[in-house]
Amino acid sequence: MEIFLSADTWLALLTLCFLEIVLGIDNIIFISIVSNKLPEELRPKARNTGLALAMIVRIGFLLGITWIIGFTQPLFTVPANWIMASALDVSGRDLILGFGGMFLIAKSTMEINHEMEGSDEDEEGENGEKKSSVTMSGTIVQIVLLDIIFSFDSILTAVGIVDRDKVIIMILAVIVSIIVMMFFSGTISRFMQQHPSMEVLALGFLILIGFMLFLEALHYIVPKGYIYFAIAFSMLIELTNIRVRKKRNLKSKPVKLNKPFSEEEMKDAVKDLNK
Repeated sequence: MEIFLSADTWLALLTLCFLEIVLGIDNIIFISIVSNKLPEELRPKARNTGLALAMIVRIGFLLGITWIIGFTQPLFTVPANWIMASALDVSGRDLILGFGGMFLIAKSTMEINHEMEGSDEDEEGENGEKKSSVTMSGTIVQIVLLDIIFSFDSILTAVGIVDRDKVIIMILAVIVSIIVMMFFSGTISRFMQQHPSMEVLALGFLILIGFMLFLEALHYIVPKGYIYFAIAFSMLIELTNIRVRKKRNLKSKPVKLNKPFSEEEMKDAVKDLNK
């Protein structure tokens, strides 16, 4: 525990916590959207269980840090062709990011289609209420799988900041970031449910992030700062639109309904029509 007596250790821990939380924003958005498909009483349990399992998986990755770094070694080489001007060395990390990016694009596209057109996921119950066919186990599996995809980049980033022999610092950063996700995921989930336009915007960003992951698998590096700036700016504009709509709704006067006609007035009206 002597490492915690050093100021550099605490600086590295704070830096890692900040990076884990920032890199986990897209994860929180996905978790909120997926968990909203469940009945309301099951959503917190699904979010917290999925994040707890994701934390265990991340800690396992960190304990096997040498194995994770081995994923960056080339597995095979794709020769140059009419699509690629030069040969491409494909590693395990590239395969995970590529398939993960395609999964994120496909899942987000299906969710947008569900928002626009509806789907067969919502069935009518006995009392005419909508009954979701989405299961909690399926939701938890999606949360864990996506967290594995996103955790590769964050773990490799952590290795670049902290020495490999200080794994305890990386584990503490993961625990702190997951606790923060658990704390805010419910609030974000409720906010998106109340504002469907924000949910569609978030799904659009998940498609963008999926495309970025796919490009990264092909060794085309897109600066993440541009992506996160676009997300933050668009979210700010949409939040402004939400406030403007609320003010307009408050200023608009409610429709006044006329009092129903009495029987005598109805008879008089009929007599006037018959004249």
